[in-house]
Amino acid sequence: MLDPNQLQDFSSLLPGTSTEAGASRRTALKVALGVGYAAAATPIMAQTAIKTSAEGLIAAEGIYDVDGFSVPFYYAAPAGKTNLPVILVIQEIFGVHEYIADTCRRLAKAGYLAIAPELYARQGDPAQYQETAKLMAEVVSKVPDAQVMADLDGAVKWAGQNGGNLKKVGITGFCWGGRITWLYAQYSGQVKAGVAWYGRLVGTASALTPRHPLEQAAQLKAPVLGLYGGEDRGIALTTINQMKEALAEAGAKGNRAAQMSEFVVYRDAPHAFHADYRPSYRKEAAEDGFARALAWFKAHGVG
Repeated sequence: MLDPNQLQDFSSLLPGTSTEAGASRRTALKVALGVGYAAAATPIMAQTAIKTSAEGLIAAEGIYDVDGFSVPFYYAAPAGKTNLPVILVIQEIFGVHEYIADTCRRLAKAGYLAIAPELYARQGDPAQYQETAKLMAEVVSKVPDAQVMADLDGAVKWAGQNGGNLKKVGITGFCWGGRITWLYAQYSGQVKAGVAWYGRLVGTASALTPRHPLEQAAQLKAPVLGLYGGEDRGIALTTINQMKEALAEAGAKGNRAAQMSEFVVYRDAPHAFHADYRPSYRKEAAEDGFARALAWFKAHGVG
């Protein structure tokens, strides 16, 4: 749980933000972080999560404004430093809970300003759900990709106003956030590199999710490292091969980001192998993937 002395309120810095609405959303985020995990995730917890100390860091919750809505977020950064490289940390379906916060602290220990916005705060609070299927149906499935892209733009803007170097921006995400990592690297010219952990590459088009990563391989604006599990029952290896082919085709036509993108598939790892609070956690793959992620960011100008 976070030290209350480290919590900061940024609402006074945000023009047009409703203090009352912002306070309620910050409270919801604090509850999720304080409990540790979304309720839907609780039944599958089987291991002690990694705990990264906030010593030497600023680690806090806050809000920023996007079109009049107060987006809650968690961030961590080395204390007393500015001009920091920035990493956007994108949540699993369970929202911004303690595992995501801890990932931010791990990145902050590596010298980054890491920010994790709650990307479906408009649709609902994942911490209130006991069943994953219900969370998916009532919250996650109602989140428009366009909303997420705009909220990530807002996170980048906030980072630039609060010690971040916008010439050095990266993005990483897990599961639901892995897909978003691919999409934002295809959408935004602000990121230099991305690391997608077991994010879906294909899907059914809808009004809210009109395109998926495979369809937009030729639009990739930043190189992405894809970290996937060979025993992932939800993401077929055939879709990874399809994405490799699409990236190769885009690269042959001159797309440098597509040319530089890579995949690492951990043969024996299941889905969510980095999620250290779940039975799916695989220590060796998770640690290797995180080391590769840090190296990837530095190699591509985010460090």
